Amino acid sequence: MILVTGGLGFIGSHIALSLLAQGREVIIVDNLSNANLQILERLEYISGMYVPFVKLDIRNTPALNKVFEQYSVTAVVHAAGFKSLEESVLKPLEYYNDNVSCIMSLLRAMQRTGVRNLVHLSSLAVYGQSSAELAEDTPFNFTYPNPYVKSQQMVEEIIRDTARTDNEWKIGILRLSNIAGAFEHAVLGEFVAPLPKNIVPLAMQVGAMQREYIELRKQAKTEDGTAERSFLHVLDCCKAVWLCLESLASQHNVCEAYNIAGELISIQHLLDEISEVTQSSIKTIESTYYPNEEFDQLGANVEKAEKQLNWKADHSLKKMLEDEWRFYQQTLRGQ
Repeated sequence: MILVTGGLGFIGSHIALSLLAQGREVIIVDNLSNANLQILERLEYISGMYVPFVKLDIRNTPALNKVFEQYSVTAVVHAAGFKSLEESVLKPLEYYNDNVSCIMSLLRAMQRTGVRNLVHLSSLAVYGQSSAELAEDTPFNFTYPNPYVKSQQMVEEIIRDTARTDNEWKIGILRLSNIAGAFEHAVLGEFVAPLPKNIVPLAMQVGAMQREYIELRKQAKTEDGTAERSFLHVLDCCKAVWLCLESLASQHNVCEAYNIAGELISIQHLLDEISEVTQSSIKTIESTYYPNEEFDQLGANVEKAEKQLNWKADHSLKKMLEDEWRFYQQTLRGQ
């Protein structure tokens, strides 16, 4: 049985459904801070299966221990945590407390109960530097002034230090690019908050005429002045997770990181693509000066994942946006 932390969030719920579709048993833990039980109902309806769920903040180690004791957990996919670069600047204590405390509690519970297989979802931002071709051996810039980046760097250091203490650990770290899209036939997708933290749902709101415009920063050292980001379909992320789980099962004493990224595109070009998909003009106004440091580019070389996991992205950027838009329209209709 695979434990998915944050399993009712956008990425976590898609991973859970993907694993169920692969015939794997899944148990979900989530504190519902960024999710709701409607997603659990949808997971069970789509899969036709009962999906065990425990409402739990994984920082509560004694309660988490009980989950491991009650269920026959063989591996963990850690998808819980806070993930916004901009929000972390405003709420540094929350980001350090959530992201760092979560991994410490989870590893302690796994260590105590003898579960040694872990897939941790990290981010390309963890390198702390701007590049279109980040590689797994690119050294971390530990001086990058962003709490989310620092928290993820700490998390990876904690994971590696823990793995060195016991040769039974089998750990895969997936450094993800920006994730969007929806499950096949729009049966599951991203439930967009009224004030989204990410650019794609913000643009979808403009496309649906729920928002008048997007504030767009044009301070990056790129061709059109807007930051360049790699975007990946959520199903390609799910594929990387189960391929990583399969790879870990056949190895011994491993702790490997893999870049999992899609097409690199400027935010302006992304908005142009969204405009085409939504058949609506995505109006922007130039943002006032942003005082915090921002990556000009976040893209990656994925050769290691291709060679060692046999992973590659199957879905185009356009397909990603079409799937997200189809699901978003369904939520607007109450479906």
